[in-house]
Amino acid sequence: MGPPSLTLRAARLRSLVGRLGFPWRSAPVPAGVEPPPPTRLLQADYDTAWARRYPARVVRASLVETVMRFVMSVVASPAREGTDRLNTVEGPVVFIANHHSHADTPLLLTSIPDPWRHRLVVGAAADYFFATRLGSAVAALLINAIPIERTKVGRRSANLVADLIDDGWSVLIFPEGGRSPDGWGQPFRGGAAYLAIRCGVPVVPIHIAGTDRILRKGRILPSRSSTTVTFGDPLTANAGEHARGFATRLEAAVASLGDEAATDWWRARRRAHAGTSPGLTGPEIGAWRRVWALGDRGRKSQRRKVLWPDL
Repeated sequence: MGPPSLTLRAARLRSLVGRLGFPWRSAPVPAGVEPPPPTRLLQADYDTAWARRYPARVVRASLVETVMRFVMSVVASPAREGTDRLNTVEGPVVFIANHHSHADTPLLLTSIPDPWRHRLVVGAAADYFFATRLGSAVAALLINAIPIERTKVGRRSANLVADLIDDGWSVLIFPEGGRSPDGWGQPFRGGAAYLAIRCGVPVVPIHIAGTDRILRKGRILPSRSSTTVTFGDPLTANAGEHARGFATRLEAAVASLGDEAATDWWRARRRAHAGTSPGLTGPEIGAWRRVWALGDRGRKSQRRKVLWPDL
């Protein structure tokens, strides 16, 4: 008798697959029994506690201080301004920053000074960084990311951040909720402000300039460019201030830091006092005109620093 035909082999393989239940799945629920709710192990439900244990912290600190710092020095050539404004801050804080590029996070991880740098968690979009098991593990290990939902601050995320802050961890959050699509900023959402109010900690605003030229949204390969990271004075919520109002103040503070990086301290302070600082979101005009306006702003000097006015 000759060997079985390919059709017969395929039929036997299908029968075997059916008996074994591939792909592997949970056992069927008996009739009349209400099935349990599905258990998600990814996105907002991904457990990152292992990434804050000592072995993972040692690995991450080694990578930040060697590979990540070297890559950022070569690719971003960062100038760091305003770190002296953190001299009066003690304990955990919420760091917030504008968001243009995937280069923002490693740039900040190598720019935020001690003692916060190695006791810092990064609030990352749950639907993007925690969509797969491999991606979740990499994000948790390399940047100490924790899953945060973009559209709202869920109870799970809020409780996790509150517990971490109580344990002495600081948090880095990008209040825009995602990278800029055109080089201009996006309105700040209220999640970071809400978490700061709930936990009773100050917020340190940060402005990042230049990372959109390194790795803007939609690009895969980075380009070299100079960058500036400007730290602002810590801010706290006023008595009775709600999250939305505090978020508006935080956005204005980051915008003022962007004005300071593009011009000088004195003129930026005058415009901030008058409420006329250039906004992060840009003019409400057509797309091509927004790009053109961004080009004009980008040609301003990023290095000229004047501490006092010319009298």
